[in-house]
Amino acid sequence: MRRLKTFAIAAFGAALAGLAACAGGPSSQRGSAAYDWRLPEWVPLPVVPADNPISEAKFELGRHLFYDTRLSADRTQACATCHHQDRAFTDGRALPVGVTGDVVARNAQGIANVAWLPVLTWANPNVKSLEQQALIPMFGTHPTELGMAGREDELFARLRAEPRYRPLFAAAFPEAPDEISLRTITRALAAFQRGIVSYRSPYDRYKWGGEADAISASAKRGEDLFFGERLECYHCHGGFTFTDNIRHARLPFAELGFHNTALYDVDGEGGYPAGNPGIVEHTGEPDDRGRFRTPSLRNVEVTAPYMHDGSIETLDAAIDHYAAGGRKPGNPLKSNFLVGFELSAPERGDLIAFLKSLTDRSLLTDPRYADPWNGAASPRAK
Repeated sequence: MRRLKTFAIAAFGAALAGLAACAGGPSSQRGSAAYDWRLPEWVPLPVVPADNPISEAKFELGRHLFYDTRLSADRTQACATCHHQDRAFTDGRALPVGVTGDVVARNAQGIANVAWLPVLTWANPNVKSLEQQALIPMFGTHPTELGMAGREDELFARLRAEPRYRPLFAAAFPEAPDEISLRTITRALAAFQRGIVSYRSPYDRYKWGGEADAISASAKRGEDLFFGERLECYHCHGGFTFTDNIRHARLPFAELGFHNTALYDVDGEGGYPAGNPGIVEHTGEPDDRGRFRTPSLRNVEVTAPYMHDGSIETLDAAIDHYAAGGRKPGNPLKSNFLVGFELSAPERGDLIAFLKSLTDRSLLTDPRYADPWNGAASPRAK
């Protein structure tokens, strides 16, 4: 199988080129009668599947489904169980646990700005659409998450029995107003997730909005460290999404970044623990052992614990990991960008101040993304 390659520096340059091409464009490009992305002018529009155009009605239906515990076998969990808004849509746990007690092998990633990602999981480069991905937690069995495998008809019946859903489905899918199916459920969930955007951090206001005082002097010094060659952070966490995985309407091709960060080396040859080997599981290429998709650093202040297995608990510990060149610095397959570095105490404080400036506090409380079931009709009360 053809080996996946990373394009860290190219992604950074291409992303910035996309910003330059987009900046100053007409406001009509930011939204339409069907959907307003609510994006600042400097953010290029994401790519939306032609067979699932986004609309306000579809987004709102997806929001209801995302928070609805009817989507789980025992009605105790929803998509939101592993993606809490106040944690930038992560869950604060090292590893999620499904309705049957199965432990999911990888940490729950944040889903803000997922519309700009070309691949959607830590270690499966074949999962590229949100419509496809929505099926995995609902119906997957290795591990079981929501536990609805083989219970599709029961799911449809539950949703039909909820009075709110008939008008919501009809508005979202006027071409098939009575259809409650996997097609409409997954498309609505995808539309909601695609519409969760987070580009209102203090750093955004400073860097792109022209607000010189939006971040502290310490954070500005941390920015210099982050984008400098001594730490090498920006090679994998560059561009406006702060990851080297990027796709948008102004980019001619998607950029992919999967890296071995020397978190493990179980065999002295770069291998990772069984059950969590990296993208080698799908590519079959030995050099892909331990390679996982680069997460975005946006909102990193509130998304601990870190790494694909949630094994690093704090930002300080994450900095320690990279400063040491990895937990297993001798891993022969580790990324060339993990060179290790030294930081003084003031420099560490500056770097953390910069990382915290990437937190979009408005995302954490925006009612547009909040649980619509709070109150009398909440399935959580049943």
